[in-house]
Formats: sequence, C-alpha cells, structure tokens
Amino acid sequence: MRKAALLIAAFMATSAMAQDHQKNWTPPAGKIMAQAMSDKIMATHPELWSVTFHGTPPGSPEGTYTMFAGSFPERIGNVDDPDDVDIQKLGITILDPRWHRTKDPYKKFVMMLPLRDAAGENVGELVLAYKTDGALKSEADFYKASADLRDGLKSQIPNLAALFAPAK
Repeated sequence: MRKAALLIAAFMATSAMAQDHQKNWTPPAGKIMAQAMSDKIMATHPELWSVTFHGTPPGSPEGTYTMFAGSFPERIGNVDDPDDVDIQKLGITILDPRWHRTKDPYKKFVMMLPLRDAAGENVGELVLAYKTDGALKSEADFYKASADLRDGLKSQIPNLAALFAPAK
C-alpha cells in the first residue's frame, strides 16, 4: 500500500510540474518586432485561435528554445516542448488536428512550421492554431493557409535578430 501511495504522489508531482511551464527567457520591457507581427496576424486573421513565435533569442545560451512572442503573453519565455525544438532544428512541419484531446476546452487545428527569414533560412518556428468551425476543412487547406501566411512574413524578417528589435 505504501508503494502505491508513493507512486501516486510521484505521478501527481510530475503532472504538476508538467503543467507549470518553466521559463528560460524574459522578454524586454518594450514590444519587439515579433510581438507586433503576432498582434497584426491576430487582428487580420479571425480564423486563428492563436499564433506564437518560437526560437533561440540572440545572446541566449545554445539550446535555449523558447516562445518569444505570441497571442498569450503569459506564455512568453516558456521552455519549448520537444516537438517545437524538432521543428526548429530539423525544419519539419507538423500538422496537428488535435484528435481526441479532451484537455483542450475548444476544438482547434494546430500548424507548426519552420519560420523563415528573407533569405529562406530557418530562424525559428511559427505555430498557428486555427478554429475548426471556419471554411478551412482539410489538412491540405490548413497547410496551404499556414504556409502562405508564414511565407508572407519572410520579407519582413531580414534575420533572427530583427525579430527581437524594438517594434516600430
């Protein structure tokens, strides 16, 4: 019985830690360019539930992968999950329809794409969460809309450091 109680306590502690996202970066006091881009995307794309920018802030230690801008300011500075790191390191795209996710209070379709600068180099990750009650219905629809949105940002991103410059 004592062993079972210890296992339950360990599980509960692990679950609590998983819910409390650790921070590994603190944003500057003023708004950065990436945050201004996030705000504009949310204002002009009502089909989106959220948008977040992920990457390694300039001057951070190697291996610092974090959310550095987005529509949930309280999450900025959270340590990235392993799938976010894979996208940044490998340049892969993940289409996540969130099938059978009972913990999410709303239905959404999440697109996780490498973020590219004007030269086409990967400089991080862009995560777009779509409302599923809109016109986009298929994985191909979500992919095309996401790639088009991401590619439309490239000309505004000369390099990674520009995303952290003060917003104009």
